[in-house]
Amino acid sequence: MSEISGKLGLLRALANRYSLDAILLQRVSSIAWATGGASAYVNIARSNAEASLLISRDDQYLVTNNIEAGRLDNEEGLASQGWDFQITPWFEKETHLQRLTKGQKLGTDYYFPGALDLSEEIARLRAKLNLEEDNRFRILGQLCAQAMDATAKSVHPGQTEHEIAGVLAGEAESRGVQATVNLIAVDERVSNYRHPLPTDKKLEHYVMIVLCGRRWGLVCSLTRLVHFGQLPDELSHKKDAVAHVDAAMIAATRPGRTLGQIFEDAQNAYAEVGYADEWQWHHQGGPAGYEPREYIAIPGSTDKVTVGQVYAWNPSITGCKSEDSVLVGADGFEVLTAIPSWPTIKVELADQTIERPDILVME
Repeated sequence: MSEISGKLGLLRALANRYSLDAILLQRVSSIAWATGGASAYVNIARSNAEASLLISRDDQYLVTNNIEAGRLDNEEGLASQGWDFQITPWFEKETHLQRLTKGQKLGTDYYFPGALDLSEEIARLRAKLNLEEDNRFRILGQLCAQAMDATAKSVHPGQTEHEIAGVLAGEAESRGVQATVNLIAVDERVSNYRHPLPTDKKLEHYVMIVLCGRRWGLVCSLTRLVHFGQLPDELSHKKDAVAHVDAAMIAATRPGRTLGQIFEDAQNAYAEVGYADEWQWHHQGGPAGYEPREYIAIPGSTDKVTVGQVYAWNPSITGCKSEDSVLVGADGFEVLTAIPSWPTIKVELADQTIERPDILVME
């Protein structure tokens, strides 16, 4: 309950800052954040939940329909958190939300008529994780790593990307993790597309497997690469280069530094390994939380790193990528999605050695 009350305090402070009567949360990610991980969705493809939270100075309402109310109470335990359930029959046109918000000055995380868009401010609240969230992230990271490991070590030539995606989804879901992003590319598609939705193309030699896995509302991200047979020289050079960039970004992600400074370090690292322009072809990642990236690092960003945040950097060089979810500590970092048995590349930096995932080579 201290976690919930703390977040209510943050939302009420946000409302006071903008002289608002209440904050309205509608996104799946925001509701999970505000409730300590409740699942308020049905269709995972929608950003908005099947319920809304309305937080005023003195009240905290949960507004939903009579289809969802029972589960949100009995299984998600939201009434016991102090949420005042306002339940509208699914067939009524005017909802309790319309009645409760009439004449109110609102801020919201998603479009609502007449409300002030505070989606960016609320995303930044979601990105500043507490100790309970860090502990959940640790568990989630290992579940995602296990799902990735099992998938990667089961792939074989002749499988289609759809079949590999099905294995990844099954390995994740069997561990209680939703594969909200499930990207598979084989052979030349690894070089052709940064976001390769699975197709019927069959694996010959090379596969990239990408997972964003969700549990308790939190989202972990990781990528692994598998190659059958000897690595081509160009690919071998690229995987070492992208590992260097990733290590440089992780080392640069220290409390108090801005994302703009880290981005500049990434640009320098790309140039050092001979791929100065590759950062332009895909975003480099950013802080993770209740979205795969709560916001993206861009040149000049003034957002600062804080202890307890999780960052998912994903530098890429055409045909190669490196990605894990990393928890920022006061004195170092923790790779949440590390796979103990996976081969690694030891990257030597000025003051430390950082291990990044290598390509798994199979016969």
